[in-house]
Amino acid sequence: MHAIADLNFQYCTPVQAEILPKSLQGADCTGRAQTGTGKSAAFLITILSHLLRKPLTERRKASPRALILAPTRELVLQIEKDAKSLSKYLRCKTVAVFGGMNYERQKRWLDGPVDIVVATPGRLIDFKNQHLIHLNHVEILVIDEADRMLDMGFIPDMRKIVLSTPHKDKRQTMFFAATLTDEVRRLAGNWTREAYNVDIEPEQVSVLAIDQRVYIVTTEDKLKLLYNMIVHENLERVIVFGNRKDQTHKLAEQLMSRGISCGLLSGDVSQPERVKTLEGFREGKFRILVATDVAARGLHIEGVSHVVNYNLPLDAEDYVHRIGRTGRAGASGISVSFACEEDGMQIPVIEEFIGRKLESIYPPDEWLKEMPPPMIDPQKIRLEPKKQYDNRRRPFRGPRRGANSSRPHRREGRGPDSSSGEKK
Repeated sequence: MHAIADLNFQYCTPVQAEILPKSLQGADCTGRAQTGTGKSAAFLITILSHLLRKPLTERRKASPRALILAPTRELVLQIEKDAKSLSKYLRCKTVAVFGGMNYERQKRWLDGPVDIVVATPGRLIDFKNQHLIHLNHVEILVIDEADRMLDMGFIPDMRKIVLSTPHKDKRQTMFFAATLTDEVRRLAGNWTREAYNVDIEPEQVSVLAIDQRVYIVTTEDKLKLLYNMIVHENLERVIVFGNRKDQTHKLAEQLMSRGISCGLLSGDVSQPERVKTLEGFREGKFRILVATDVAARGLHIEGVSHVVNYNLPLDAEDYVHRIGRTGRAGASGISVSFACEEDGMQIPVIEEFIGRKLESIYPPDEWLKEMPPPMIDPQKIRLEPKKQYDNRRRPFRGPRRGANSSRPHRREGRGPDSSSGEKK
């Protein structure tokens, strides 16, 4: 309660009000709920209350009492941060296990008693196979964004992990997904027992409250439009999304060379740099976060005033998740999309998915004036090392359809240099 007061939590969100009365009694729960609805606090408060009510006389080495599975390292880090904030005044150790970061360091984190493990499936399987972590004493299992793990090809690993925990009659299970496809429902039924189900309003409905603007612009004028919009509006906390890693890298260089402080977040940025970049953006050390869709889900950054789709996303569902980075927790927010000759054809599919018309307008003339020349050679801007990119564009296919999605599957690797399986 002290930690909850420190975080200034005053009222339950809808998902918390639905789940907590049941989950605190030990009931299994399943539900449809997106990031940003408050479900992380719901399952973390449930876990911490359980640990308080049933303390162990002797804590076991590398044997967590609660296991939380999530599809990406960014979401794992977010949940770990929330867990540490809520357990600030408790004797509770939380460890994050995920690919793409120092392998030996994570092994050391597990070398001793641990209460909560938050993990991506690939690295967890690796540690389990080496007997560096033991799952036979898990009392609460949380599976977050199960639909996304299905899309990313994690289900075989998930089955191995779930079978390594005690039988569902001997543990509490909480299972969440943003979309409940037949496959997701079947998995939830297999892994839970008489679960209490919650169905929270889909995110595409909540984003209707966001001021969504579409500017008609040529491809060659997009950089001028973005620069002048930032300068004229004096924007201070903006996420700009591109579709490809090379696009975001070049865009960040161009903005920084003209004096606009930027951070870069993409699949080619190392995990320690990602963590440093996200914390810098949260603390206001730079104005603009340029990102691929690796940042679209699972992140809660307060005070983001604008989200800019420099390139319209290749999936309509990703549009919803991108613009959902603003206007969170009841705050107002603005999304701006650039509709150029390459991306404009994607607008009708997005409109169909969100169930509303997006008015496309021309930007103010002063926002298309020439930018000042770079103060620094963009090639001398120090970002992550450049790589060779595959610049082929795949065709726009509209929203994903769960297990039957036509999106190519990528799986997280299992070695120390594995990544989260980000799409281009």
